[in-house]
Amino acid sequence: MSTTVSPRIHQSQHGRRRSRLRIITAFAGWEFLRNARMVESTFFIVVLPTVLYLMFGALSAFGEDPVGNGTIATYNMTAMTVYGATMATSAIAGSAALERQQGWGRQLGLTGLTSTGYMLGKVLVALGIALMPIVVVFTVGSLTGAAFDEAWMWPASGALGLLGAIPFALYGLAAALLFRSEAAVSAASGILVVLAFFGNLFMPLSGTLLDIARFTPVYGIAALARWPQLEGSVVSMEDGGAPISDPLWAIVLNVVAWTVLFAAICLVASRRSTRRS
Repeated sequence: MSTTVSPRIHQSQHGRRRSRLRIITAFAGWEFLRNARMVESTFFIVVLPTVLYLMFGALSAFGEDPVGNGTIATYNMTAMTVYGATMATSAIAGSAALERQQGWGRQLGLTGLTSTGYMLGKVLVALGIALMPIVVVFTVGSLTGAAFDEAWMWPASGALGLLGAIPFALYGLAAALLFRSEAAVSAASGILVVLAFFGNLFMPLSGTLLDIARFTPVYGIAALARWPQLEGSVVSMEDGGAPISDPLWAIVLNVVAWTVLFAAICLVASRRSTRRS
């Protein structure tokens, strides 16, 4: 016995999918514009990384010195895009968790936006906001002397920086789920600055500090974003000595390990929050 599905049912299901997609797209667009207009967050995500690049990259006396497949200005430019992108994903993810805890998701549900659609929209917003510092700093860098040896290294470095920022969405989410306050999300952003310093992002480390840095979360994503330029080589403050380098597997292992850890914390914190409620 064979059954046939009415064309009207197919059309109805297709129409519902398109309707949900329009709702998610509209929500993501509205959220993106809302976050982009927030001067206080845009400053730390876009403006500050650009200014830091200009100070320590473009205007540096050593900015044009060659390093790997680029220059010192390029090295600092990539660092600032990583900093801005991680700040963006951690802040957006943390705010999303707080909004859900405060019932904002249920209010949006009245518009037809499902819980899954809400989270998907927030993911799109986080990636869009994280892309802003990459585009802006790279644009400023290209106009002020930063350069890669090969053209493909520009999009490759930017894409790796954006990919490396994704684990920090879990970092921001973990902070919001654990402490359930806006102060916790702000504190997590402040701690991220400290992690950036100890992750060899802002200035080259050496000796014991560099050995410790290899086990920090920012170190892995910074080395990943810098791979097209440095191919694992480590810029150190030490003069002379044998060249230092990190194998790609060690960099990837760092990123994966911290991603798993942040995800595990989110899972535990989410279950604890559910039991309390």
